Amino acid sequence: MTGTDSTSDTWLSLKDAAERLNVHPTTLRRWANQGAIPHMLTPGGHRRFSETDIEQFLLEQRRALPVLPVAQVWAEQAMTRTRQGLAAQADQPWLETMDDAHRLLHRQLGRRLMGLTLQYVSSEEENGALLQEARAIGYEYGRLTRIAGMALPDALTVSLFFRDELIDVALELPDDAAIRARDNLRLMRRINRLLNAVHLAIAAVYDSD
Repeated sequence: MTGTDSTSDTWLSLKDAAERLNVHPTTLRRWANQGAIPHMLTPGGHRRFSETDIEQFLLEQRRALPVLPVAQVWAEQAMTRTRQGLAAQADQPWLETMDDAHRLLHRQLGRRLMGLTLQYVSSEEENGALLQEARAIGYEYGRLTRIAGMALPDALTVSLFFRDELIDVALELPDDAAIRARDNLRLMRRINRLLNAVHLAIAAVYDSD
């Protein structure tokens, strides 16, 4: 099924569409199965998503997302902070082990994780599905760093750096009426819970033979 003209639109694979939405392919597959987002099947049985439909879905999700005030303020500052922080770390030994292709994959995983973190901190529910996606990102990242020859301590240094940057932003949020101490504490706890799932998944990759 599709909501666009198949003769003129650009079609994306499941993986490419998921990256555009900053979600795991499993999540996009579930949304497609539920009829939440239009798609078509190729003769070989592969899903293809209209670029127009993806952009429209992303716009609708942003409008509908019940972002808490503290999460919105945090997200705006965290995006800038992490980009600047990673740029400043460009000459660190743990990045020098990666070639350009691995660095590109590293950035893509970082964008997915940032989007997932915003979804998780904006949710009032425990949302085990998002935690499972965080573990999947951790597994992918662990596999990537292991292939690149990075030692486990260095691999964890990268993910811990990311977590520390997000926590620092939460600690530095302005103290005003819209950001209560209780909300800020909840924000930091959820960041920790999600990133802990990532750290453990990375360690599990290195622990496997």
